[in-house]
Amino acid sequence: MKRAWRLAIGPALALSLLPPLAAASAGLPLFDAHMHYNVEARSVLTPEQVIALWRHQGVKGVLATSRPNQGTLDLMATLARDGGKDIVIAPFVRPYRVQPDRHDWFANPDIEKLVETELKRGFYRGIGEFHIFGKDADAPYVARMARMAKQRGLWLHAHADEDAVERILRHAPGVRMIWAHTGMSTGLDQVDLMFTRHPSLVGELSYRSDMEENGTLSPRWRALLMKYPDRFVIGTDTWVTSRWSQVPDILATYRRLLAALPPDVAEKIAWRNGISLFAGQ
Repeated sequence: MKRAWRLAIGPALALSLLPPLAAASAGLPLFDAHMHYNVEARSVLTPEQVIALWRHQGVKGVLATSRPNQGTLDLMATLARDGGKDIVIAPFVRPYRVQPDRHDWFANPDIEKLVETELKRGFYRGIGEFHIFGKDADAPYVARMARMAKQRGLWLHAHADEDAVERILRHAPGVRMIWAHTGMSTGLDQVDLMFTRHPSLVGELSYRSDMEENGTLSPRWRALLMKYPDRFVIGTDTWVTSRWSQVPDILATYRRLLAALPPDVAEKIAWRNGISLFAGQ
């Protein structure tokens, strides 16, 4: 199904993925801590269009990962040529060259070489997003990567179940980790337990469909965000090209839900945590 959709879209339809950019969005600034500018999106959206979308939507910063990594490099180069100081890009190395790499990257020697080669550029803030589940997190390369990340002060961005998160943190206790989607469907009692047990764990909130209740932030999520205001970030997760057309609605939903929090807490989760944790500002 995904392949058929990609074949149906072409450059002539690229602008239909983006809203009219007549005026900048008002409201709470945002840091998108889960963005992919993958090869499929690059075929229909230019880096200039992506950056214009961020500006229109009030995005102050982005944690950028792409498959392959050239997408992230193109965004950084375009922003540098633009001279823009209004958006910060925190680049992460993604250990994928093509989509199938997500299934066996942790057992592929070529991926280890790719990651090491990219890290030599000297500007990456972390590694990921990568997918890892259960005992696959005990693969020798995952353990080496986790220890290397801790030693070099890099973040790991893991789309993982609780078991895999626990295994990685046993390999390298205290390594800084972004938990993509905060487990996606992990129960909030378990999320709370994981956060208590692992102070270096940060939750990213995309695809957490349980956050909204009766049109506002659910009471249980509100309590959790209030308990850990420095350890949550938001993200759009533009993992497929069609997701780019949803970015304005996704960001508007975050603004609406975060409005249920005290302003200082809302600001932390919306953008201040992302800037301070991943952009070093």
